[in-house]
Amino acid sequence: MSLEKMGQAAREAAYQLATVSTAQKNRALAAIADELEARSAQILAANEKDIAAGREAGLSEAMLDRLLLNPARLAGIVADVRKVITLDDPVGAEIDSRVLENGLRLSRRRVPIGVIGVIYEARPNVTIDIASLCLKTGNASILRGGRETFHSNLELVRVIQSALAASGLPEAAVQYIDNPDRALVGELLRLDRYVDMIIPRGGAGLHKMCKENSSIPVIIGGFGISHIFVDESADLARALPLIDNAKVQRPSACNALDTLLVHEKIAERLLPQLVSLMNERKVALVATPEAMPLLAGAEQLRAAGAEDFDTEWLSLTLGIKLVADVNEALAHMREHNAGHSDAILTNDLANAERFVNGAGSAAVYVNASTRFTDGGQFGLGAEVAVSTQMLHARGPMGLTELTSYKWVGQADYLSRA
Repeated sequence: MSLEKMGQAAREAAYQLATVSTAQKNRALAAIADELEARSAQILAANEKDIAAGREAGLSEAMLDRLLLNPARLAGIVADVRKVITLDDPVGAEIDSRVLENGLRLSRRRVPIGVIGVIYEARPNVTIDIASLCLKTGNASILRGGRETFHSNLELVRVIQSALAASGLPEAAVQYIDNPDRALVGELLRLDRYVDMIIPRGGAGLHKMCKENSSIPVIIGGFGISHIFVDESADLARALPLIDNAKVQRPSACNALDTLLVHEKIAERLLPQLVSLMNERKVALVATPEAMPLLAGAEQLRAAGAEDFDTEWLSLTLGIKLVADVNEALAHMREHNAGHSDAILTNDLANAERFVNGAGSAAVYVNASTRFTDGGQFGLGAEVAVSTQMLHARGPMGLTELTSYKWVGQADYLSRA
């Protein structure tokens, strides 16, 4: 496999996509959605091979859940593609404009970034998410999925390229590195002659590797310990089902709750009720010493170790710590990798504002579950990643975040004095 040739083909495809109309891009997206439905049996059969191989390799249940495609999840992926069709195309839109004193009308116009390289692990839905959002924004993409999703991804890319060809668009607009050789990842990270941005989707190790080895700008995201702080003023009866939702609704998701911070003044009322609920849900609790006596009825309970509050559980495990106030909650979050999705449950407006302003997270919630950090939930359609860096884009990256801009100056044969 020659990544140099893939890069060249992707760059040429990006040049073509930059001038394609919104209508033609939408027709290609509709063709992808139709083809996904028509070939659902083949896609699910390919995914079954990956699931079987994953079980044989001893993958955790959390990883297998990320890998799994079933009819409902595939239908959700198709719906996401069709949702992207309905969204406004940001390419060509003017961000702002003004007329200078010399008569030059100066504006900023949204343009595609160019070629996006995406390195991801056991999430086959990412293949379709990336393809659809990049296509809508006129970007070409080079994808490199994990070996766990090999058969699923190959089948999905065949669907995408078939739909592109049928729609009159270059198949090289979406390419897949199907060789499992890890050396190719390093080669992709240095393909700066053709690739404009790298998006890793996976664990902290993948992000660290990309950041340290890439000669291409890297969007860091998808990892971070998610916290909920239950303030002294919170409505505990309403807080419990929200905590349950954040932890249990899909525990393998990157925005699922990892650590519950509880105001010490309400801990004696909240934690025994929480124990009953978490026992029903088969959630294991990991707690600091001062919280342990209040969790005595837990069926699965152990003392927190040195690294536990830095662990993204991705499973039915929940860390619990008591804090004195919102400031101590924020201090804990700063120390323990908050940056993704964090929430405060409170009826105190001042504490809510203190939390929102003090949390460095990409998404911060007041009286809402952390599980909302998602492109679909935010009305963006599918997302390419959840960015937790401070530059360019933060939170779910939808269409707008896959564009840059150019300055456009218009005048009547104006020369500079």
